[in-house]
Amino acid sequence: MQEKTEIESYNHPQDIGSPRGTTPQYENYSDYDANEKNVDVSDVGAMEEQVGTKRGLSARHIQMISLGGAIGTGLFLNSGGNIASAGPAGALIAYIVIGFMVFCIMTCLGEMATYMPISGSFNLYASKFVDPALGFALGWNYWFSWAVTIATELSAAATIIDYWFQDNQVVPDAAWSAIFLVLILGINTFGVRVYGELEYWFAMIKILLVIVFLIVALLVTTGAVGGHTIGFSYWKDPGAFNNGVLGTVGVLLSAGFSFQGTEIVGVTAGEAKNPHKSVPRAIRNVFWRILIFFVLTMLFIGMCVPYDLPELSTSSDAATASFTIIFNIAGIGVGAHIVNAVVLSSVLSAANSSLYTCSRTMMALARDGKAPAIFSRTTRWGAPVFATLASSIIGFACVFVSLYRPDDAFIWFLSITAVTGFISWTGIAAAHLRFRKAYVYQGRDLNELPYRALWFPFSPIFAIVLTVLIVLAQGYGAFYPQWDVTTFFIDYIGIAPFILTYGGYKIFRRSKVIPLGEVDLDTGRYFPTAEDEIDNENDLHRPWYKKMFSAIV
Repeated sequence: MQEKTEIESYNHPQDIGSPRGTTPQYENYSDYDANEKNVDVSDVGAMEEQVGTKRGLSARHIQMISLGGAIGTGLFLNSGGNIASAGPAGALIAYIVIGFMVFCIMTCLGEMATYMPISGSFNLYASKFVDPALGFALGWNYWFSWAVTIATELSAAATIIDYWFQDNQVVPDAAWSAIFLVLILGINTFGVRVYGELEYWFAMIKILLVIVFLIVALLVTTGAVGGHTIGFSYWKDPGAFNNGVLGTVGVLLSAGFSFQGTEIVGVTAGEAKNPHKSVPRAIRNVFWRILIFFVLTMLFIGMCVPYDLPELSTSSDAATASFTIIFNIAGIGVGAHIVNAVVLSSVLSAANSSLYTCSRTMMALARDGKAPAIFSRTTRWGAPVFATLASSIIGFACVFVSLYRPDDAFIWFLSITAVTGFISWTGIAAAHLRFRKAYVYQGRDLNELPYRALWFPFSPIFAIVLTVLIVLAQGYGAFYPQWDVTTFFIDYIGIAPFILTYGGYKIFRRSKVIPLGEVDLDTGRYFPTAEDEIDNENDLHRPWYKKMFSAIV
């Protein structure tokens, strides 16, 4: 009997030499028996790019990951600084614009990820629907971005713990970083089910804090606590806007950084149970979750405190965060400790998600022939063990770089990850444009799509235009009020890896844009299983209160 490890050690189809026509066909990789002999995985349609991984993420996991990937330190620590820079109205406008753009991108990704739910998602979509060079560049840049993010999050976690040991640092920061790295490495080694469950509860903690904050802020602004009614008085004095148009543009960039990570739901689609149901549900819920957790948060912060409050412009830790300030106004003295604890869990969640995303992206690159084949191998739990180890090593190496020159390293790392995130969003929208055009060109029925993106082609075009403008405009500080070479390279260094990888692939592999008639719309396509049908039937007969709960969590 053939050992299961043979299929778990699967390499890219082009590396497997058994002839076509000698094996049965499968509609879905879940129909494949790992003990069956002489199976040419290159003939197994949807299984081809998913072999070895497990569909262990339920609908609730996918929904919480889609939200938890975006809620983090950007919202908890930087929201006050954004209001100080642009004023309450300027910051609110920026978050609404970016939130709408993110929703457009998510609907684009949702259409592709529901039709073809494969690990690695959008970089593979770019290779399939646009140009292999674009997929290569997006994949490696996305991997590098999250590898660097592992380092920044681990360093941040150590700094956050220092808040409780300000004058008595027992454990060095590097030791804390190493401890946390070993922890998230263990989580990612034991498969997607463990990862999904932990991310579910990490996200739940963050959501509960935001809900409690919104209630407290509403009580503060209405005068129920804090001594007096505030309302919109701070919008009149000191005002609704600060620093004019440049202030709002600056927050537009910062808001975009805060939303990055939402696209992780596309990476998880390849390991989602019943993706035809779970992925669209997560995408649909993104809209109102953005509205509640980002837009309402910014609105209430701008109502409760004036933008010229000194603590807002220096809100870099839990003691001066906007959440803490409003908790203090309400008389909740332990607010700083609560915020610091939640921020710590948020940072660990981000590091955990970063390693997961890195490993799946590298695995997808390996299975597409764009990385060494060893990185495609998985454990019996479905975890790409070598890709996970490689990603953790790079992340920890960056930790030591940041310890050597912490201030400089953090600025450069942040610039690289931020710009790469916007480039990834541009790639998602471009891949969706080509996917839909190829789908129609090949005479396929749009009604057969399990999920259709809203407002096509407006959504991808709007996303492409806005993300490109943000990438180009984010370095305006290098030109205004005067030219600064260092600032220029810091702001635009993130574009260089994309250009080099894309150009290098085009030169050495001489790839071309794939004609619409030759776009592969079948390999990787998902067909519902009998288990999915049972799940859908059970879902229809659930009590109304369970349906309402699932819509939230």
